[in-house]
Amino acid sequence: MSFDPSTLLVYFEAPQILRQLGAASLWLYLLLPSLLCDNLLCFYSPILLEEEKSEFKPILTECPPEQQCFKADGRYGNYSALSARGCMAANNCSQVHDFHFKGTVYNMTYACCDKPYCNSCPGVTARFLCLVLTLISLAACK
Repeated sequence: MSFDPSTLLVYFEAPQILRQLGAASLWLYLLLPSLLCDNLLCFYSPILLEEEKSEFKPILTECPPEQQCFKADGRYGNYSALSARGCMAANNCSQVHDFHFKGTVYNMTYACCDKPYCNSCPGVTARFLCLVLTLISLAACK
């Protein structure tokens, strides 16, 4: 009986291939639902007074199908006093109504967007951030 080193190599490579196949299966199992769904990722924060807004860290949430991200602004006269973020049905976007909160009537307006994280903050958008990062990287290359 002769010894063939190629059979020994196949013997030791098989467990490694099985581990890689298992890892790939796990990644597919975990990522497939998010790849098949078109649900948006948005930030949620309840209706808050402007003074309380800095104390609350927005929560990342996944909107149900057919919903979009929104930002709400509650105004008392010319003063922006309330804010909220979350998910809302697309047919309810751009609505304006009176909202009673802690004994005061505010004029609430809702603005929707349909990109992931688009309701993150009022001043910085993803496009602006990408532009700034591109300019910084170009400046670093010179």
